[in-house]
Amino acid sequence: MKQTLMIFSLLLTFAFFGATEQVKANTTTHVVKQGDTFYKLSNQYNQPIAAIKRINNRTSNAIYVGERLTIPAAVSNAEKDLLARLVHAEAKGEPYAGKVAVATVVLNRVDSKLFPNSVKGVINEVSPSGHYAFTPIKNGAINNPANAEAHRAVKEALNYRGLGSGSLYFYNPRTSTSKWVASRPQTVIIGNHVFAR
Repeated sequence: MKQTLMIFSLLLTFAFFGATEQVKANTTTHVVKQGDTFYKLSNQYNQPIAAIKRINNRTSNAIYVGERLTIPAAVSNAEKDLLARLVHAEAKGEPYAGKVAVATVVLNRVDSKLFPNSVKGVINEVSPSGHYAFTPIKNGAINNPANAEAHRAVKEALNYRGLGSGSLYFYNPRTSTSKWVASRPQTVIIGNHVFAR
């Protein structure tokens, strides 16, 4: 419980610290009907209220009949397992909050128009120049099963989807060779990882 409160506090500390571009092709569009609320939409689409608000760049609870709201893309069970394997490989030895943050980066990318539209697409992305988005894809560590903590971190990241600083990148400054990623605005440092937008 204390760990969950710490992570939620960390997310809120950096909440809405610079919105990212977040309307994508595979999202769902919902036309607001009489009686709709963010709470009802959250239950209907199985998405956190914060995620729906964030992708629509909203801070208030007001919605209006006839307006069109974007609903974030759903995450399948297979993608949850893939994400847990990535978290396990990328954040082994990192604090639990760091594992949640790694999962959150992937979800933020799914919700950003700068990246592929799905968890699988984000994790497996390879740039035109041949650079892998995540090292475990290149070295095969993604094929190792995830432990229970990695699965729990993914579940927590999904529950808090839409909160946080909008981090799209993370790196270890002791091992990273990319000057570009080091130039991105930092959002938080957790363990050995720097998170950035």
